[in-house]
Amino acid sequence: MGDAKQLSIFACPLCGEKLAIDEQVYRCTSGHCFDKAKEGYVNLLPANRQHASAPGDDKDMVKARTAFLDSGRYTPLKEALCALAAKYAGERTALLDAGCGEGYYTEGLSRVIAEKGGRTGGADLSKAAVKKAAKRCREAEIAVSSVYHLPLADGSVDMVTDCFSPLAKEEYRRVLKDGGHFLYVVPGARHLWEMKEVLYEQPYENEVREEAYEGFRLQETVPLSFGIHLEKTEEIMALFRMTPYAWKTPKEGVERLAEQIELGLTAEFRILVYERK
Repeated sequence: MGDAKQLSIFACPLCGEKLAIDEQVYRCTSGHCFDKAKEGYVNLLPANRQHASAPGDDKDMVKARTAFLDSGRYTPLKEALCALAAKYAGERTALLDAGCGEGYYTEGLSRVIAEKGGRTGGADLSKAAVKKAAKRCREAEIAVSSVYHLPLADGSVDMVTDCFSPLAKEEYRRVLKDGGHFLYVVPGARHLWEMKEVLYEQPYENEVREEAYEGFRLQETVPLSFGIHLEKTEEIMALFRMTPYAWKTPKEGVERLAEQIELGLTAEFRILVYERK
């Protein structure tokens, strides 16, 4: 393997220097070392930025999300996101999937980028999620990291994707090259509307705005809508637990949802494509 192939997409989170991969160890020129876990990921979250013993999504949430996504019901979204990545990626593109979770979207994105001779990194705060992502995404480098303090050098990647992850737009702008692209997946106005009708006495539509972010230029908005049918209570609750509603729904609403034995739903998304100025 040549030197270029040994360089990581990531940078040292302590000093910012480039990281080189030496078998099972990531090293920077300043002498900082980070061991690669047996699952294949590297922990690049400094202790002083870890504000909880187990930050990010817990094992139960990761398990629920994995079960639902592996059912293939969000395949149209994965395909649409990958198609846009292919459209905007050039030769040898470096892509970072921010908040990659268990790697469902990262896997598809890494294949698209690899076909163009590029490389992909995925970063997430949850170690439980990252373990699954590393096993799933053999063509990507996966790291434990906060999206608000990405272990990447300034202007080091050509594309950043964010699929329902916290929006760290200043950090994305920092790590993107001039002319690089930011692909942002957000829910549409009536995403999972039928679930919200069960959960809430007065369901509300999601706010739809085409945000203008400093340092970015909106290039296009791609709407996507498709139906899904859940035939088991377990599937319904798995989807519920991977949504923000799981944190803020009154007990009565959760109980009503848990009584459903099947549910037809509308999945509605918008993929916003920004160019870094």
